[in-house]
Amino acid sequence: MTTAHDYGRGIDPERALKYAIQHQSGDRTEIVEGIITQVTPSWDHERAAKIVRRQIEARVDELGCVEGSGNLDLPGSSNWYVPDIAVVPDDLAQGGKALVPDQTLLIVEVTSECDAETDRVVKRKRYAEYGAPLYLLVDRVEKSVTGSCEPSGLGYTRTDGPHPFGTPVRLPEPFDLELDTTGL
Repeated sequence: MTTAHDYGRGIDPERALKYAIQHQSGDRTEIVEGIITQVTPSWDHERAAKIVRRQIEARVDELGCVEGSGNLDLPGSSNWYVPDIAVVPDDLAQGGKALVPDQTLLIVEVTSECDAETDRVVKRKRYAEYGAPLYLLVDRVEKSVTGSCEPSGLGYTRTDGPHPFGTPVRLPEPFDLELDTTGL
């Protein structure tokens, strides 16, 4: 006799959860440490992301990349992120599949009051573990910008900041440009 318990055998819970997020929810649904979150950015939040996007656009084009907020999978974990901005090579951005953080050149998260600690601590740690080479945190709550690079399994080994809004912030190679943080 088959029981309800038998139907669950062989199903990978991580895969099932991520499949559900990809196929049954809105564009901005994340899984953070196993908790499903519908992301609804405020206009101030979107404005801050736009200010960063405009400053990096030309360099992103020169690098043959695209910037956007596509899905990032963190395989082997219960995490599925939708960063505010991710810069990825153009050829990887085609095909509609999720990428992993080590396929990005830059990830930018803009905090909101409800998720600031997640962006500051959890995502920073996870992005480093999964090899994202450059993480920029625009912390609207603390009114600061922090850049992190040189990822390892234990976190980022180099951090520049936090710098108060209004302080120019240098993005390292391959961007090699200075961000004007006024107005964030």
